Amino acid sequence: MRVPVNGIQLNYDESGSGPPVLLLAGSGASGRVWKLYQVPALAAAGHRVITFDSRGIPPSDSPPGITIDDLVADAAALIETLDAKPCRVIGMSLGAIVAQELLLRRPGLVSCAVLMATRGRTDAFCAALSAADRELFAGGIALPPRLEAVLRAIQNLSPRTLADETKLRDWLDIFEISPADPSLARAHLGLELIGNRLASYRDISAPCLVLGFEHDLIAPPRLCREVAEHIPDGRYQEIAGCGHFGYLEEPGQVNAAILDFLRTHSGPGRRAGAAV
Repeated sequence: MRVPVNGIQLNYDESGSGPPVLLLAGSGASGRVWKLYQVPALAAAGHRVITFDSRGIPPSDSPPGITIDDLVADAAALIETLDAKPCRVIGMSLGAIVAQELLLRRPGLVSCAVLMATRGRTDAFCAALSAADRELFAGGIALPPRLEAVLRAIQNLSPRTLADETKLRDWLDIFEISPADPSLARAHLGLELIGNRLASYRDISAPCLVLGFEHDLIAPPRLCREVAEHIPDGRYQEIAGCGHFGYLEEPGQVNAAILDFLRTHSGPGRRAGAAV
């Protein structure tokens, strides 16, 4: 389904019924990334689950010059347009950064938030990786699918998965069959390069669970922990044995942490006795 938001069309989907939960995907990722594990778990637990493709990710519109401000405004407008406030928000990586800004700018729209693989500042590794990506795109270089699959595995999976030959072959097959679309990555390129926002997070009033992934190279646990420490009602939890794709690599642990947090901060409208 498509809905007009801030002068563009956003593609979204809904599952289940109950208190609304909005899922914000990471850089260059579509809303489909949530549908294998998180959407079924949340819907079964009695939630109205909303996923969407952010601007820059077809079939949503892809205007030039996308900014963090655009993504925050789109998330706010979608919540209002779908009559989903106050909403529980779950963000992953860039989606978590967007959620953090939404919590600051439109606090009345969000009742609580889960922030996965996030950061409150740009570290040296993130800056170097972003600069390398910009050089790659500027040079018009397309990596061979097999090489791209290997690099994605190294960056996003845990040492345990990389050492498991059966699981690794499965992941490499997935990455090679569904290579990252350069145009999608380019649409959000550099948006993760934020200034130091940690002091601002002291103004976030909603309860927040920050999930770090033990072996995450992209958003290391120390940066996630910093975010939790600066949110007055923030709590940090680390998921063992996974990398940046922890929500896909260890979905059981991740979903259990999310559902436990949402039960604790259910607020009005939670369906009594819903399955978990």
